[in-house]
Amino acid sequence: MKYVTLILFFALLGCKSVHPTHQQNVEDAITKNALQLLKDKRFHSVSIAVLKDGKSTIQHFGELTIGKGNKPDDSTLYELASVTKTFTGYIAAKAVLDQKIHLEDDIRIYLNEPYPNLAFKGEPIRIKHLITHTSGFPNFPIKSENKKAFFEGLKLIKIETKPGEVYSYSNTAPELTAYILEKVYQKPFEELVTEFILKPNNMNQTKFTLTENDRTRLVKGYNDKNELMPNFNRTLWGGISGLHSTTTDLVKYMKLQLDPSNPIVKESHKKLYKEGSDFWEGYHWYIIENDHQLIYRHHGGIYGIQNWLVIYPKQNMGISILTNTSFNETGDILEKVVDNLYDDIMKTKK
Repeated sequence: MKYVTLILFFALLGCKSVHPTHQQNVEDAITKNALQLLKDKRFHSVSIAVLKDGKSTIQHFGELTIGKGNKPDDSTLYELASVTKTFTGYIAAKAVLDQKIHLEDDIRIYLNEPYPNLAFKGEPIRIKHLITHTSGFPNFPIKSENKKAFFEGLKLIKIETKPGEVYSYSNTAPELTAYILEKVYQKPFEELVTEFILKPNNMNQTKFTLTENDRTRLVKGYNDKNELMPNFNRTLWGGISGLHSTTTDLVKYMKLQLDPSNPIVKESHKKLYKEGSDFWEGYHWYIIENDHQLIYRHHGGIYGIQNWLVIYPKQNMGISILTNTSFNETGDILEKVVDNLYDDIMKTKK
């Protein structure tokens, strides 16, 4: 009996040591890559969250204000910028499943005026074109000071390519998507995000509208000249940008995106437009799939803030990286950090 007890004791001891070791490896990989990034003096802080096999690791480095030593933490609020589009895509996917909209719908059936200009040689812009950046819309809305002006700007658009044939990144299209979603559900877009995504996933720190207390936690970022940049001022629906979140809430969002039983997630990850040999657009997700990997990802960049959100379903892993710096090369630099971090984590797992 004593012999059996000893075997069980050592077996349990062995099991307990496995988790901390793996967790420590993830922490070491994050630390290594974060400190490497901060060697570039244009970067001042970085927050990294990793969700692997249901276990989260979050670490923060650097300082939010130059010279103050005020390191970010789990309560720090970051602007998600264009990562907000993935939330728009999720609600669009839900609307398709709810049969509120259809991917093949001519977008003009949801508009209050004819807009004959929103077509190319009789070929209409469809819902699927809005969410895959193939509508032919300009990058930025022609008018964006308010919602009324936005629709006036739509009348000035000239579509010069057949919808669905040419990829061209557009911040105009997702705002129109948000408006359409508002119309079919008869609720403000902000409420739709809260009702369909934030509340069900207990993302209580993710929001469009901030309180005065929230603003004390909101990151103010820098450009590459160490000049303090303003925060984004949302004037439209929020389909392109405007959400703020914390690393802890982003872990919850990654958990949602890794849930294979969620039909909305499954729909939102569908490949809707093929751009390269192994590159597709889904519902505002960029999808990479080849013999070796499957990745869903999106970049967000705004004044003074940039981030990457990357989902690896085959590895049951997600990575979020956020920094209070924004300049032309920031996105490419952060992308390399994410790739290196992924490689380091997978090496330690082996």
